[in-house]
Amino acid sequence: MKNKFEYIPRVLQWVLNIALIVLAIILVTFLGKETLYIFGFINDEGDLSKLDLLEGILIYFLYFEFIALIIKYFEARHHFPLRYFIYIGITAIIRLIIIDHENPFDTLIYAVAILVLVVTLYLANSRQLKRDD
Repeated sequence: MKNKFEYIPRVLQWVLNIALIVLAIILVTFLGKETLYIFGFINDEGDLSKLDLLEGILIYFLYFEFIALIIKYFEARHHFPLRYFIYIGITAIIRLIIIDHENPFDTLIYAVAILVLVVTLYLANSRQLKRDD
């Protein structure tokens, strides 16, 4: 019975690898599009405001971090390091603060969430929990 099903994890791993490669190609495409947007090549509205430029840069870094996460996944032999997800979370919350900062209480909650993520990052990088270097 065991030999009958031992191929299933390998097939699923191949499906996951192919899906991640397709996702990486899509992310690289959007990263290129965001680069053109930041430099004004595909901006129909003229010059970007400072807020639009900052939002574009943060979106750029989110694409960059997801691509780095996929690269690290293959380098670490099919393992997603926790700290990369934390980096992505911090960047996404910072982008959210920049975009939606009208309500001070929401901004405070977002800042507390960033603090929790930074503490989590510190704990994840401690010697007891660090496994992927």
